[in-house]
Amino acid sequence: MHLYRQSIIIFGAVLPIFIAAALIGVASMLKSKMTLSFDNKVATHKSFQITSRDTRAIETQVIGQRVHLERWKQQLSEETSSTVASNLREISEKLPSKEIQQTAFERPSGSGGFGAASAQKSSQIRIAFRGTYRTLQSAFFGLETRMPQLQLQDIKIEPIATNPSLMNLQVTYTAWEN
Repeated sequence: MHLYRQSIIIFGAVLPIFIAAALIGVASMLKSKMTLSFDNKVATHKSFQITSRDTRAIETQVIGQRVHLERWKQQLSEETSSTVASNLREISEKLPSKEIQQTAFERPSGSGGFGAASAQKSSQIRIAFRGTYRTLQSAFFGLETRMPQLQLQDIKIEPIATNPSLMNLQVTYTAWEN
């Protein structure tokens, strides 16, 4: 029995313990990789769910704004100076005629001001009025509310020496077009 004791210990105990330890090590390594992969996939799924929820919320808002988008496209495709003139006419009809008077309406040729620095198509409109401060403020508030594509470029306000309640007001707008 002494002759086989070393072989029995090596092949009966040491080798199986070594093989079992190697298998446990490989299994532990595979388990940690699977756990890491699972955690990564769970995080990706949560991120996807959050993104999907946010996307649905944005799509809901966009669908609600689609009517306004169509109105904007139609408004930007109209000829700007005639639209401004008709809007000013409608606004002036609602204001007291003694307190507001349009003195000039020009459309300078070419795009200047803000429009010159942009690739977006634009034009300039210069409008002058004489009137009281409050009435002029109401008129331009109405115009800018109806036509948000107008961007104020320049404004000049001068009091009239003979009538302190009246003033001359000249504005230049950049009108963004489609």
